[in-house]
Amino acid sequence: MPDLFSATLSATPLIVSPLPCNDFLTEKIGKDLPVPIPRPALPVALTAFGAILVAAAVGAADPADTPRTMEALGERLFSDVNISANRTQSCASCHDPNFAFSDPRGMASPGDDGVSLGDRNAPTASYAALTPAFHQNADGAWIGGQFLDGRAATLADQAGGPPLNPIEMGMPDKASVVARLAEDPVYLEAFPALFGAGILNDPEAGYAAMTEAIAAFEATELFAPFDSKYDRFLRGEVELTRDEELGRLLFFSQQFTNCNQCHQLSRSQIDPRETFTDYAYHNIGTPENVALREMNAVPLGTIDDGLLANPAVDDPAQRGKFRTPTLRNVAVTGPYMHNGVFQDLRTVVLFYNIYNTRSEARLINPETGTPFGPAPVPETISMEELTHGPALEDERIDALVAFLKTLTDARYEYLLEE
Repeated sequence: MPDLFSATLSATPLIVSPLPCNDFLTEKIGKDLPVPIPRPALPVALTAFGAILVAAAVGAADPADTPRTMEALGERLFSDVNISANRTQSCASCHDPNFAFSDPRGMASPGDDGVSLGDRNAPTASYAALTPAFHQNADGAWIGGQFLDGRAATLADQAGGPPLNPIEMGMPDKASVVARLAEDPVYLEAFPALFGAGILNDPEAGYAAMTEAIAAFEATELFAPFDSKYDRFLRGEVELTRDEELGRLLFFSQQFTNCNQCHQLSRSQIDPRETFTDYAYHNIGTPENVALREMNAVPLGTIDDGLLANPAVDDPAQRGKFRTPTLRNVAVTGPYMHNGVFQDLRTVVLFYNIYNTRSEARLINPETGTPFGPAPVPETISMEELTHGPALEDERIDALVAFLKTLTDARYEYLLEE
């Protein structure tokens, strides 16, 4: 029996899309974008029942290896490549724990099929558990949610997206993912112990349990330690340098910069749990990433609708808006912006400065030597916030960068030196 199922598993064809696609095809597809080829459901041998027979033949899990808590199970799942079609990609592939849970491989993340390349930069998963569920506030503004367009309301919802995305982990359906889980004796012990007997016999329930466990792991202190130099400064443990202190004063200033218009959550400038994002959606006019689109073959000029691509949103005024990211670990999680268009953090600050400067030299992108590109959706730009405050000279730009570096978690501070 084990030889029969093993042979069937290895012989099963995996259909991958030859078309370069992008991350925002998951729910709403732009008019001119290539559509990924649907993957067929895997054959009977890969159903949960068949996979359970395989695992039973392999043997029971070592009790010492079996996760006893939701968080421990989520940690194992987070690094498990077996829940991708070709068994090459896990959550940690695009949210690398060694790089502040971001993807250091480039402007966008490659897919499990070895061909696909997304059109958005993978955001850091650090501090993501503190993001509120997707909702509208009292003023009708959209707040929170996971992914850059909020299309996953909660962290568990987000965890369920990549395994089924054809240009990410590429599994055809939830049943196929649960079948992969059931191949593993450790999961056969852990899932029933934490979620109840028969959980992996039900694809919907088993898949939901998997996403719940991953979300539980992502909610641990490992992802949000609040131990950066800035945090240690607030606790009186260290002092900031002159540049860092100037940057801090500028960042929180109501007069000299516009940073805290979108990147301050608490009213207090010394809140020890500040996440440096208002979790709201803004269009800051980020230019098209031409270099990325030459790589992934998304047609130049294609508009990423941002918030409007969220199935819950149908207001054209939300087009081109993206959720404000946390600035924690920002200095070690480049490339930057929703499409990875900027490589250097100082370039990001210079880009914001174009809305207030009168100097033609300040309109030049130092990474390309040419002017910053035009805004893809100019009609919805957050001009009120972006034009708040005066233009910045080099000393203040450098000070802001120095301060942003202090928001790096202690375990990643060595990356600042590279």
